[in-house]
Amino acid sequence: MFRFGTKRIVATGIGAALFMVLFMFVKIPSWIPETQFQTAYALGSLMAVIFGPIVGALVQFIGHALSDAIQYGSPWWSWVIASAVSGFIFGLAYKRTGAEVGDFRLKGIITWNVIQIIGNLLAWLVVAPLLDILIYAEPRNLVFTQGAIAALLNIISCGILGTLLIFAWSKTVAKKGSLE
Repeated sequence: MFRFGTKRIVATGIGAALFMVLFMFVKIPSWIPETQFQTAYALGSLMAVIFGPIVGALVQFIGHALSDAIQYGSPWWSWVIASAVSGFIFGLAYKRTGAEVGDFRLKGIITWNVIQIIGNLLAWLVVAPLLDILIYAEPRNLVFTQGAIAALLNIISCGILGTLLIFAWSKTVAKKGSLE
């Protein structure tokens, strides 16, 4: 789960680049400032489930940091760190869902969604708001409102799009003993 060889390095680079592009261009604005429905977290969750927590954290950290740097001139570190935390927690689903052996069924879907909900709640209701207050002295009511909306939208993104991506990927995995 925590080994980091050539395959995971390449996956991290490709995943971070794709995450960055999705993060910048494939999003739906919400009614709360600087908070969007991000499809990038569905991709990040797929990478985390396939390659584990280190890759999940790095894909989301690097992708989010690069996106912020390109769009705004510098990363908003509190949310970049929260992205890494959620990616790491998503990676705890690695080899726990059955997807890696092509058997992503109801039990695996439920396991995945419990893990992603915990990851999103911790990242966006705890880590991001607290770091916003500590690093940037942002107003409490604003950052906790943004965090709550981000948690909800990211839970939906990972729960629907992420689950569909993991399901589709699991169908590409040949089952053990299969000639297909």
